[in-house]
Amino acid sequence: MGAIQLQAVGKAFGAVNVINNVDLDIKDGEFAVFVGPSGCGKSTLLRLIAGLEDLTAGRVLIDGKDVSDVGPAQRGLAMVFQSYALYPHMSVRANIGFALKMAGDKPDVIAGKVGKAAATLNLTDYLDRKPRQLSGGQRQRVAIGRAIVREPKAFLFDEPLSNLDAALRVQMRVEIGELHEALKTTMIYVTHDQVEAMTMADKIVVLDRGSVAQVGSPLELYNKPNGLFVAGFIGSPTMNLIRGAPAAKRGAETIGIRPEHADVSTTSGEWPAKVRLAEHLGSDTFVHAEAEGIGPLTLRLEGEAALTPGQSIFVTPREAHLHRFDKDGRRID
Repeated sequence: MGAIQLQAVGKAFGAVNVINNVDLDIKDGEFAVFVGPSGCGKSTLLRLIAGLEDLTAGRVLIDGKDVSDVGPAQRGLAMVFQSYALYPHMSVRANIGFALKMAGDKPDVIAGKVGKAAATLNLTDYLDRKPRQLSGGQRQRVAIGRAIVREPKAFLFDEPLSNLDAALRVQMRVEIGELHEALKTTMIYVTHDQVEAMTMADKIVVLDRGSVAQVGSPLELYNKPNGLFVAGFIGSPTMNLIRGAPAAKRGAETIGIRPEHADVSTTSGEWPAKVRLAEHLGSDTFVHAEAEGIGPLTLRLEGEAALTPGQSIFVTPREAHLHRFDKDGRRID
C-alpha cells in the first residue's frame, strides 16, 4: 500500500514560506506529477514527503499513519534523484543490491531481487559493468533499480531525466511509464517540464509559489484550467491569452485560445495578422503571427502550411474552445 496524504502542510525557511497550507491526496498505485516553474516548491514538497525536510506545519500520512515525525528510513519510500549517485568502483549488480547488503539480507535473497529488478529494467546484460561503462539512460535505470529492490510503498522521483539529452528523455519517459504499469506502485514525480507531466501522469499537481494552483488529470488541466496561471503553464506551445476588445466582447477580462483551436485563412477572418515566422515540422506547422490590436499569437496548423514571413492572414478562434477568465484571473464557466 502507498496512499499518501498531506494535511495543511507548510514549510518555512526562516521568515520565508516556501510551502503554504498544502492539502493533497495521492491514492495507492497512482502516478502523480508535481509540476511548476523553478522556485515553486515542488522539490521541497517531495522532500517533506520523504522526510528529508522537517515540517513547519501540518501532517504527512502514509497509508493513514502519521509519519510527520518519522525518519526517512522508516517511511518505506524510495527516492530517485536528479544525479545518479552511483558508486563508481562497484558493478551494476553491487550498486543495485547495496542497500540490501547494508540491511543484512542474505546473498541469495539479494541476488534474486537484483536479478528481478535488472530484468524489469533491461539491465541483465550489464550487471558486471561499472557505471562509467554505461550510457546516461542506463545509469538512471541502475538508480531506479536500486530503489526497486527495496520494494517501497512509493517511489519519489526528483527531476530524474534532466541530465539526459532529448531523445533519451523520451525513451526514459516511456520506460518509467511501463515500470509503473508493471509494478502498480505509487509514484510521485517532480519536473519543471509540463510535457513530461502531461505524458506520464494520472494526476498532475500544479504548484505556484508554494501553493497548489490546481489538481487534476492531464486532460482536465488542459481542457479546463481554473485560472490564468495554469492556462499559461499547461500546454506546448502555450495558450494564447488575449485582453482588450476581443475579451470584452465575450464577457471576460482575458480570453484564452490554444494554438490548435484557431482557424487561419488568407482571405477573411476575425483578427487580421501578419506572419512573423513559420516553423515547419512535417506533421505540424507552428505559425508565429502578430495580430492587429492583440499582439503575438502562436498557431498550430496540421501538416505543411504554405505561409511565409510578412504574409497577411486572418485568425478566427473556435468559440467552443475559448477559455474565459475574470479580472482576478479565475476561470468563467
